[in-house]
Amino acid sequence: MKIKLTICLLAFLNFYNAQENITYQKPSAEILKLADYERPPSVLMNNKKDWLVFTYRPTYKTLEDLSQQEMKLGGLRINPVTNISSSATYSNNIKVRKINDKTEVQVKNLPSNPKITYTSFSPDEKKLAFTNTTNKGVELWIVDLETATANKITSDNLNANLGSPYVWYKDSQNLLIKTLPQNRPALIDSSKDLPTGPIVSTADGKVSQNRTYQDLLKNPQDEKNFEILTASDIYNVDLNGSLKKVKEQDLYTGLSFSPDGNYLMATTIKKPFSYIVPLSRFPMTTTVYDMNGNVVKVVNEVPLNEIMPKGFSSVRTGKRDLGWRSDMPATLVYAEALDGGDQSKTVEYRDEIFTWDAPFSNTPKSFFKTKQRYEGTSWTNDQYAIVSEGWYDTRNTKSFLVDLNNGESKVIDDRNYQDVYSDPGNFNTTKNQYGRYVVDMKGGKSYLIGAGFTKEGQHPFIDEMDMKTLKKKRLYASNLKNAKEEIIDILNPSKGEILTTQQSSSLYPNYFKKNIKSNKAEAVTNFANPFESIKDVYKEVITYKRNDGVTLTGTLYLPANYDRKAKKEKLPLLIWAYPTEYKDKNTAGQNTQNPNDFTFPYYGSFVYWTTKGYAVLDDAAFPIIGEGKTEPNDTFIPQLVANAEAAINAVDQLGYIDKKKVAVGGHSYGAFMTANLLTHSKLFACGIARSGAYNRTLTPFGFQSEQRNYWDVPEIYNTMSPFMNADKMKTPMLLVHGDADNNPGTFTLQTERYFQALKNLGAPVKMVLLPKESHGYAAKENILHLLWEQDQFLEKCLKK
Repeated sequence: MKIKLTICLLAFLNFYNAQENITYQKPSAEILKLADYERPPSVLMNNKKDWLVFTYRPTYKTLEDLSQQEMKLGGLRINPVTNISSSATYSNNIKVRKINDKTEVQVKNLPSNPKITYTSFSPDEKKLAFTNTTNKGVELWIVDLETATANKITSDNLNANLGSPYVWYKDSQNLLIKTLPQNRPALIDSSKDLPTGPIVSTADGKVSQNRTYQDLLKNPQDEKNFEILTASDIYNVDLNGSLKKVKEQDLYTGLSFSPDGNYLMATTIKKPFSYIVPLSRFPMTTTVYDMNGNVVKVVNEVPLNEIMPKGFSSVRTGKRDLGWRSDMPATLVYAEALDGGDQSKTVEYRDEIFTWDAPFSNTPKSFFKTKQRYEGTSWTNDQYAIVSEGWYDTRNTKSFLVDLNNGESKVIDDRNYQDVYSDPGNFNTTKNQYGRYVVDMKGGKSYLIGAGFTKEGQHPFIDEMDMKTLKKKRLYASNLKNAKEEIIDILNPSKGEILTTQQSSSLYPNYFKKNIKSNKAEAVTNFANPFESIKDVYKEVITYKRNDGVTLTGTLYLPANYDRKAKKEKLPLLIWAYPTEYKDKNTAGQNTQNPNDFTFPYYGSFVYWTTKGYAVLDDAAFPIIGEGKTEPNDTFIPQLVANAEAAINAVDQLGYIDKKKVAVGGHSYGAFMTANLLTHSKLFACGIARSGAYNRTLTPFGFQSEQRNYWDVPEIYNTMSPFMNADKMKTPMLLVHGDADNNPGTFTLQTERYFQALKNLGAPVKMVLLPKESHGYAAKENILHLLWEQDQFLEKCLKK
């Protein structure tokens, strides 16, 4: 065994010594055929479900797309030339169709070489707005659905640096837009200036729990550039392109009209800015204006929020979740913490919810108090509201039906939110007279649409609930054979008409109109399977147990031509996984995988390799459980190894694999998992770790679902850090990272430093940094090269 291992390591090292300074490569023909496909369009439907909009976009971005100018400020990544996020994903074509027609109609008069995003229907659902990004900036276009014709209504001077640069007025004839200020100053190029002094930050002695953020402001020049790039003027523009100025220049981050259209609420960013938290925690002021632009009321002022109590159920003080109540003409609703936002305090009630009627001259009214943290309210456009609360430490979620006439409340849902088998589903919604979504309630009845996960499999359902008695009646449960059905919407409850999607492992998801009374379904779309070459791959959800009795699952794929009865050939096995934390064994063992999910290979998957003769266990369950007062990470390593051992043994007992030829892989926290498995077990021949974090002392105030900081439990942080145990890692590993990672905690430096440690300690490891890529990879050149790297690596370690 030692001789074989030595030969493998020598081959591995010799192989990679020959690959330095290579150019972009493409994977083998079998994988390239799957990776280089044409993406089917995305479908957008209006609320009436009578119009379909098909948006088309390239399968991948290009390196040229990723090489545009970019500035990283306050948590933003924006193109300072075009004034839109540098990571925006664009469509390049639009077609429309009435739902009962059979053929899509090409939208005429689209911009040349379109780069389309921020698409939305007008309130009357007769038009479609979208932005188009030119090489100079962002412009606004409108599509008339009936004529399928697009028209440009602004020049390319919109400011989309803080998100969508427009909002529809209620009349569907006008839009509120954010434009670049006139006489906008030039950006500061600090690279050419000598510093005038040091960067100084001061701590005031208050304890806080701030995570590690990317792309923060670093100096006064950054602050000035942030101001320049986020400042906008506010204009009204009609469908003919006529402009009227509404508000003067400011840093507008949120704009919304009241449901009746008579008030505008605007949130603006204020100083002082911060160098340790992103813009979402900068000071902000929210003001309500009338339609003439006059101030009605300053309704909220939020100070700089650099100090946060520990814990995922802790929040800032002051008004939170401020927004328009959807069932009233002009009423605000918001929550305020009654515990100072600190989850460690013992109080009877955590949050109080208030409503506040325009013109806000009266005192806000207390609406409800929650014993856990407030999570939101759904309105019924009648006499009821549904208030939700939750608590992270217990994973509890609870919903109340509140009678708006007398304030009485009833519990309608009280459960562990990770308990998918008891999930009652979500209330079906519809648009009211204000064009806002409310719970669809007719004759005292409402409807719940559920995913329908059970021990026996997945059966999506529709329940009718009596709002007075809270009794439920099951109207429909899906029982398709060899297919999966997802319920999208209830079109007509009395007639039993619903909108669904149907798919199978080899049939691409398509929309259907279905009558649940007659059980007849009519296809709305007919998208073809773009991955025909793997339509015959064998797919099965397998269930097995961990050594402590916890039930685990994974989706097993076998090559199309593999003889499952004879099992003469023992296949190499690839396991792809991502650890998830739970508070009890019961919920950790529940199955949310469906063998009839469409098999969609993408760069974050090992499914490609079924075409190369590998068995693949995809989305293998890797629960990390901490029951009672025990935290999941207290036993992270032994649970991780137990999950892996159970997965390998389960596939081995089926007779398909060679246990000596097993690889593991994962992305982000899955990469962290992979490095730990290779470090603390001898179960794997090799591993692939992509865009992970390996030194937890560099994320000292929590990571993933860990709420404790490094100084609370240094032994946990050190034990869980592959970097701290790099001397134990002797198994071949491929480390991959985007060289512009934007995810909190997974700095590219994490992989670079871990690689240096492993290299100097003599570990057989290779590092690949993908140019211009963030936490998720986008450019075709990089993705195809990644697949090639992984293919070469797996062939060397598991086949040769």
